[in-house]
Amino acid sequence: MSPKLINLSPEEYLAIFDKFGIHLGLDRIYQLLDALGNPHQQIPVIHVAGTNGKGSVCAFLLSILQTAGYRVGRYTSPHLIDWRERITINGEWIRDQDLLEALQQVEAAINPEFPPTQFEVITAAMWWYFAKQKSLQNLDIGIIETGLGGRLDATNVCDRPLVSVITSIGLDHCQQLGNTLGAIASEKAGIIKPKCPVVIAENHAEAIAALQAKVTDCEAPVTWVSAAKRTATVAIYQGFEYPLPLLGNHQLINSAVAIATIQSLRNQGWEISEAAMRTGLANTQWSGRLQWIEFNLDGKSHKILIDGAHNVAAAEYLRQFVDEAFPLRRKRWVIGILNTKDQAGILKALLDPDDLLFPVPVPSAATTSPQDLAQVASSIIKAKPHPYASLTLGLAAAFEDQQNDVVILCGSLYLVGEFLSQLAST
Repeated sequence: MSPKLINLSPEEYLAIFDKFGIHLGLDRIYQLLDALGNPHQQIPVIHVAGTNGKGSVCAFLLSILQTAGYRVGRYTSPHLIDWRERITINGEWIRDQDLLEALQQVEAAINPEFPPTQFEVITAAMWWYFAKQKSLQNLDIGIIETGLGGRLDATNVCDRPLVSVITSIGLDHCQQLGNTLGAIASEKAGIIKPKCPVVIAENHAEAIAALQAKVTDCEAPVTWVSAAKRTATVAIYQGFEYPLPLLGNHQLINSAVAIATIQSLRNQGWEISEAAMRTGLANTQWSGRLQWIEFNLDGKSHKILIDGAHNVAAAEYLRQFVDEAFPLRRKRWVIGILNTKDQAGILKALLDPDDLLFPVPVPSAATTSPQDLAQVASSIIKAKPHPYASLTLGLAAAFEDQQNDVVILCGSLYLVGEFLSQLAST
């Protein structure tokens, strides 16, 4: 066994690479994959990019393809509880020993003169593991979600994806991708490949223009997707009726994008019946996104709505949902936000003047201090917010004298992960 991995867990080993930060580019990942035997070339892939909705689209696709009888690998980020949840087959996390073996293979392939980033290491491990499972006939197709952007993202190494998918685009990760929708869309469009099918969600005109330019340049057959319509009982996309279990109106566009992607696969000969599509959509699950959780606190049972809502667009979706679901009930927000995000924009999208805020830290060195969140929010809401030093303290305060108020935890997927981890340990 490689010296670095002796007595180290996968989490401890991956932590070694955190110091290299975020460095977009493909040279290091190509070097790693070449040394590993180019495993990325051995897997049929659906490649998914976008600002919001990537995870939901991947969840819909996984459920449909699994229902149709395929063995489906899925790669997503970030994780909520455990690194293993990023790499799954038919929804089952990679086993500890398999992740360790994959990391050993990656470590042996690393050129010390070109140390990879943490995301590149876990991405290379994913490709190696999926290729091994493909050789064992345990995998038929991979659903690969980009980590950041698209053009220079470590997942963008496949020349011939079955389908490239681009979801809703908004202003996020502006330091790396640009501060306009056009610039960000151009980066996301990097996953579009010559003459390969692409499915694109409805977007702002500035983003659409940038995406269209790339589609034209690549001569890629494109499906432009508009949101499905909702009736009292089902959703409808181009005459196809289906149940929609994930909460929020934004799932009308995400589910439509998934259906269009599946239709592209059907056109390529993949056997996926409409019955499998309906059942798959009905059974879709996506943890930490508009999810109700019942839990005990100080011996009492409580119910809380959790959602990542880590950028302005996602915060707007969340506010729309709670306003429609609970128009007459006051909202109590337990919020933590990273300092790399638009804190003011997120808080303005989430908070109404009569709401209550309980700011808490995110479990990350990049957290915004609860004091700073309280200061920003003090110009938005009437009741002066008090900062809390931990999630536990913030939750206890939010549920004190709760009465008929709705309690929501949001602002960061890392914060949602901390909450779910605490539940799992009790």
